[in-house]
Amino acid sequence: MHVMIFGCGYSGTAIAKAFAGDGVRVSGTTRSAEKMDGLRANGIEAFLFDGEAIEEELRQALGGVTHLIQSIAPGQADPLLRLLGKDGASLLPKLEWIGYLSTVGVYGDHGGAWVNEDTPCLPVSGRSKERLEAEEGWLAMGHQRGLPAAVLRLSGIYGPGRNAFCNLEKGTARRLIKKDQVFNRIRVEDIGAATRFLSDHGLGGIYNVTDDRPGPPQDVIVEAARLMGVEPPPEQAFETAELTPMARSFYGENKRVSNAKLKAAGFEFSFPTYPMSLAQLWQNGRWRG
Repeated sequence: MHVMIFGCGYSGTAIAKAFAGDGVRVSGTTRSAEKMDGLRANGIEAFLFDGEAIEEELRQALGGVTHLIQSIAPGQADPLLRLLGKDGASLLPKLEWIGYLSTVGVYGDHGGAWVNEDTPCLPVSGRSKERLEAEEGWLAMGHQRGLPAAVLRLSGIYGPGRNAFCNLEKGTARRLIKKDQVFNRIRVEDIGAATRFLSDHGLGGIYNVTDDRPGPPQDVIVEAARLMGVEPPPEQAFETAELTPMARSFYGENKRVSNAKLKAAGFEFSFPTYPMSLAQLWQNGRWRG
């Protein structure tokens, strides 16, 4: 098995760790030479990929890849789909499984109602529309090649080094209040485990990778502050808060995302709710990363 993770950042590294061992060759790409040492430190064979061209060293490595995971945001179009084009079969002759990391943002706004993989997608932001197009492209490639292609729709990602504890320590945590607003979230290790699960079982199609407990974002801050033994930041009304356009756009989408399909396939989450996940992070002291 040779796993290649395009865009091997925070989630990609967790996926690499989930595949590591048992003689599996795990490779990953990054845009900057400075980040290559970080990948190697995690046991990942590092390659440069800028989204513009597939360099010869990477091209040669693709010849042995059996499991391809694409984590790079699409922009105007998915850079890897564009570069593979009609040459995908010749560049990836041993390919057995495709994983594409997408976002629950493709569902758009559903007024706080529950959504699942069969819910019509009503993406609001341009980036979510691009994700939806990329999903269709990767599913089509899987169909053309006759191999499983899985789309993992991820909710808000957190874990060691990226969590409410870190934000409270830095003084950047905010307790924004917007009536009836809820978000889903997912622990990064569960992203890695879900990717490995889907590939091990040869599963394709669309799967929501999200925890069991959608809830108001301010509740996460309060719970983290309680565990730390500090005062949470004061409440702020969302309507009057200063936010970047991207941050404000997240609050324009309100939904509860179901993970029932993934669990029905047999996957078990290690961190099914944020209270138990935050408690585990705090107790083992790994919250800083």
